[in-house]
Amino acid sequence: SMKIKGKSGKTITLSPTEWMMDSIFRPKLAVDLPTFGIDNSEILSNAGIKIRGKRDRYSYSDIEEGREKIIELALSYEKIADNKRDPVQKQTITLAYNIRNYEAILGYMSFARSGVTLAGTGTEGKPDRRADISDIMLTAPVIKRKLAEDQQAGLPMNPQMQNLLQQVVDLANFSKFGLFMVPPSEKSQTTWNTAGNLIWAVMQQEAGDPMTAVADIKVIEIVVRSVEPDDDKAFRKELSVLHDRFVKRAEERGQYKRIGLEAHYYRADWFFWTMVCFVVGMVCALVMWATGRSTAGRIFTWLTGLLTTTGGVLCTIAIVERCLIMRRPPVGNLYDTIIFICAVVVALCLITELMTKRRFALGLAPIAGTLLIILSRRYELGEGKDHMDPLVAVLDSKFWLATHVITIALGYCGGLAAAVLSSAYVLMRGLGLDNGEKDMRRSLTRAVYGMICLTLFLSLVGTVLGGIWANYSWGRFWGWDPKENGALMIVLWTLAILHARLGGYIKEWGLHLASLFTACVVVFSWWHVNFLGVGLHNYGFTAGKSSIWGFYCVVLAMMIFGVVVMFIERQRKLASSGNGRTQPQTSDEVSLESR
Repeated sequence: SMKIKGKSGKTITLSPTEWMMDSIFRPKLAVDLPTFGIDNSEILSNAGIKIRGKRDRYSYSDIEEGREKIIELALSYEKIADNKRDPVQKQTITLAYNIRNYEAILGYMSFARSGVTLAGTGTEGKPDRRADISDIMLTAPVIKRKLAEDQQAGLPMNPQMQNLLQQVVDLANFSKFGLFMVPPSEKSQTTWNTAGNLIWAVMQQEAGDPMTAVADIKVIEIVVRSVEPDDDKAFRKELSVLHDRFVKRAEERGQYKRIGLEAHYYRADWFFWTMVCFVVGMVCALVMWATGRSTAGRIFTWLTGLLTTTGGVLCTIAIVERCLIMRRPPVGNLYDTIIFICAVVVALCLITELMTKRRFALGLAPIAGTLLIILSRRYELGEGKDHMDPLVAVLDSKFWLATHVITIALGYCGGLAAAVLSSAYVLMRGLGLDNGEKDMRRSLTRAVYGMICLTLFLSLVGTVLGGIWANYSWGRFWGWDPKENGALMIVLWTLAILHARLGGYIKEWGLHLASLFTACVVVFSWWHVNFLGVGLHNYGFTAGKSSIWGFYCVVLAMMIFGVVVMFIERQRKLASSGNGRTQPQTSDEVSLESR
């Protein structure tokens, strides 16, 4: 949303839809809206634009004076390799693209606002007459026949005709890209049309149904010209006519079935309410831990469970709606993996809580859910694009999306859930929050061991399925692709943990420290490979590499903390043994099989 000051000085909030409608139908007003978010004012100062602060929002009118310079700089920066561009250069290129895209939106309806000028029709000092482009489209057969006759006769093109056609070409080009808003009337055509495509097809005599195309353009012209500054009744009426016309055609083509569901998905804003539930649940979880087993603690235990479950259900509803809208399994791009992993990790934590009833997994569930849902929202805003876009060709297989991709994503979930539980173990034992309660430590250890087993199984199956898919698609089972290597690393690392545990090389502390490092291996396979600049089937290259290294540092710091605590505990144990006191058997010395 966008907040602006109205004529009366009152703050007005514009929704994205309202902003888009103003940009398309009222461009003179829209150019003064604070459309462009500038995170570094150096971008504008380099173009000679007056700045207001380090970070601010600017309108198109504010940056118009430096538009040419911004585009010039962007073109020069594009010659630099992507990995060698500094942040200012990258943001300048992004701003240049945004400016051009916004100009395309502002000019989309130019054909309907201005029409064309009929050169030479003015008499007695009066200006030349203007004509609707829809009327010019009706004369396309005559124009084409006249041009052909002149060409056969060897005559030059009439200047007035040349001027007219140049105007038509310019107006068609303005509205040729962006909004594919017109459903085709021909059943054989699958792609929807822009207004410019219709104009061009009719003028070239290539339209399958030219009269319907002309009528479509006429309806759009009427809508655009019904816009009045202080009265929207006529506009709403004509817009309804256009809406009904296009909806009826889309329904006849069977392409309107999921439009209502998609509109409901965006209106419901499921992930926002999911985040609210998780954040409030996280606060309740902290209070739950702080109040222990008291009456207040039981109340907050109930609230934490209710809010976390509600958040998980809302997240799942959103994922199901996305599947129904896109008609494919839930994971098809990097954004999908975040929300899917969020729902599954929360579910795994809740299942662990049902099995252990120790309240540690219950408290961790909303914390993990909060972090992941915030990551999804940041990624969505940072990418600034529709994440329900069509799949890239290599991923366009419902069977393999439902088997290989889902299995690999579930493997990520298991590894991350194990790391979350191990982080709780390290912090509770290191800070003495568990009060030396060995039963709780054993419960955590069992849960982590189970998660590691689950991760190994899912990752191994997913990797084999991926190899079969690769052999089917590219003719080779294994190609040492970064994504393939990441999956193999998860398999080998979890296998090493289980062998070390069963062989007695690591006990409780070792298992949890190794489980923590599993998070790094999973994140490398899930996210980091997208920064390497190579790979056949990455979900997409993105910005924010520093966040990945920050995550690695946090995990490493927690591991170091755990090693220090483990060393201190052993030193205390040795000191106690040296003083002749009998030391009770610690949970580290109890084998997993005896629990």
